Amino acid sequence: MSSDDQDDLIFKALAHSVRRRLLDLLKIEPRTTGMLCDLTPDLDRCTVMQHLKVLEQAGLLISEKRGRERWNHLDALPIQAIHERFIGPYAAYAAAMLSRLDKQVELAGKIEA
Repeated sequence: MSSDDQDDLIFKALAHSVRRRLLDLLKIEPRTTGMLCDLTPDLDRCTVMQHLKVLEQAGLLISEKRGRERWNHLDALPIQAIHERFIGPYAAYAAAMLSRLDKQVELAGKIEA
């Protein structure tokens, strides 16, 4: 699978508010599927499991079977990779622009004085 295909899966997974809510719950601590169902009473178990499957396919979730329970763990590495590819460079560019603007405003203030 290409990097762009993997990015598409990640963006698709993050696009849905229920999946973001599940990731927020897993950010706190690993949870069983049953725990996630209890914490999302507006959804039935089947729906929660479908959302977990999308997250797992995107690489955002690692599931582990322990006896009869399925423990779900957040894997934030794909989100970090997205940040490094898209957000980091733009944030650096924006910070550089703000720095230049600050210097221009400072220079303009000195000229007026």
